Amino acid sequence: MAGIVFGLENPMMTALQHLLDIPDGEAGNTAGGEKQGPTRAYVRDARAMAATPADVKELPGAYAFVVDMPGLGSGDIQVQVEDERVLVISGERRREEKEDAKYLRMERRMGKLMRKFVLPENADMEKISAVCHDGVLTVSVEKVPPPEPKKPKTIQVQVA
Repeated sequence: MAGIVFGLENPMMTALQHLLDIPDGEAGNTAGGEKQGPTRAYVRDARAMAATPADVKELPGAYAFVVDMPGLGSGDIQVQVEDERVLVISGERRREEKEDAKYLRMERRMGKLMRKFVLPENADMEKISAVCHDGVLTVSVEKVPPPEPKKPKTIQVQVA
């Protein structure tokens, strides 16, 4: 929460905030009464979320999540909904291994790519679509149409 107050609302600050907000019960196994740090999977996911850029757009009839997934094909990307309202987009980019090649410089990011988004109440969980084109994944979540306002009921008054 403090990161948002100071205008530090970027993925890295969000991941760091998540690391600081780990409840005692989820901090890992206890050994000899001492508390351990967060699990490796948690730290790996937090790093992946901080390093995966994404844009979120609200359109008149839908929400659009645009995520950079460089070097991944559509078969390597998973789009899931967890806990009824959490959209999870993930994939993993692996290094090409050639026995006769020796890397002189490695600058491209390898490893897990992941983002999680809590969907708003008016998101239609049954109407989610995903399209990957040129390394950019676009996930569209349609909105539930707002309920029509009820018309007032008119009662005929009879003269007795």
